[in-house]
Amino acid sequence: MSIGDICSRAAIAIRRTESVTEAARLMRRHHVGSLVVVEDDERGCKVPVGFLTDRDITVSVTALELDPAAITVNEIMTDSVTCVNETAGIAETVELMRDKGVRRLPVVDETGALMGIVTADDLLVLLAGELSGLAETAIRGRRHERAMRHTGD
Repeated sequence: MSIGDICSRAAIAIRRTESVTEAARLMRRHHVGSLVVVEDDERGCKVPVGFLTDRDITVSVTALELDPAAITVNEIMTDSVTCVNETAGIAETVELMRDKGVRRLPVVDETGALMGIVTADDLLVLLAGELSGLAETAIRGRRHERAMRHTGD
């Protein structure tokens, strides 16, 4: 299974020239805590160039009592963004998140165009389901063995 199979294809994106107020509106409208900052490449595809979180807004704007309408996304975004290719595996993605110390990764295609987003929460839900299935297999195996012994087979 690849990250492209499990990522959210609805990554919410914003341009670096937009205001922080607009960023907050997007976050509220889409019920997300982060936005992928994008630019168009020569083909017109959205390419991730940064990341903006609700924490960035809180720490860099609200806590300082600055006017969010007067500040652009570019001024407070994280401009070093780590992306993961949609063909990457789960273990590779977990390792990348761990190595970079991030909880969210934009998912890109082979050309670098934004395809979606994957979060640590997405991976936890997936892995918890897989582990639960494995545990259920062990339980069923024991039940099957007991049933076989009781029938004399």
